[in-house]
Amino acid sequence: GAMWRGAAAGLLCLAAACLLRHGFEPRARLLSAAELRRYRGAPGEPGLYLALLGRVFDVERGRKHYGPGGAYSRLAGRDATRAFASGDFPPAGLVDNVSGLSPPELLSIHSWLNFYRDNYEPVGKLVGRFYDENGAPTEALREVEAAIEEALKFQAETEQKKQQFPPCNSEWSSTKGTRFWCSRQSGGAHRDWAGVPRKLYRPGSQGSRCVCVRSTGPPWGQPDSSQHSDRGDLDNPHLEQYEGCHPLAEQCVLT
Repeated sequence: GAMWRGAAAGLLCLAAACLLRHGFEPRARLLSAAELRRYRGAPGEPGLYLALLGRVFDVERGRKHYGPGGAYSRLAGRDATRAFASGDFPPAGLVDNVSGLSPPELLSIHSWLNFYRDNYEPVGKLVGRFYDENGAPTEALREVEAAIEEALKFQAETEQKKQQFPPCNSEWSSTKGTRFWCSRQSGGAHRDWAGVPRKLYRPGSQGSRCVCVRSTGPPWGQPDSSQHSDRGDLDNPHLEQYEGCHPLAEQCVLT
């Protein structure tokens, strides 16, 4: 009987292990860097994980990418957050240090984090740079999250500016000079007006660039000011006309 009881206990144990593996694991599991290194998907290893900003994901479903021999296998078993900023994975970039990244690089990390949240199972947290041994966010994590927040805000403002002052189309030829023109989708900003070319000067930046400016209706952001002059944004102080171009021409050639 003892042997049978041993076998039964073994079976129960197996069932429990299976349950644990399939989502009954406590969500806030905390892993050390050494533990995470065991999850590179090699034979005999317990699984295939990666971490991003200290959050650990089970990427078994993406084994052909993240497992041994996969294009992204170097991301497995570690937190290589910095690599997600640039999208290339040199050995020097396979670290979790994110200091000195630009807003676009932070946004790249942010969108990768959303990708893993949407497509892979979260396992827990990596104790180290971004979470302390109690699983609480560190100062470093709060800083990078604040920086991502700023980058998202800046991106939204930039998108709005692009709607107000979409870039012109331009082409240059040695015989004809430079031609600027506006259309309803120039600058990748689809809209129901074409606008006229103007130089836009940005406070604090050198030089100007060509943008398309709405020439009728109320100024941007003042939809219901009845006193407006029906000149759209033409009177915006940051704009200047191109010399030798008709003020309301939709295209302009500078020779």
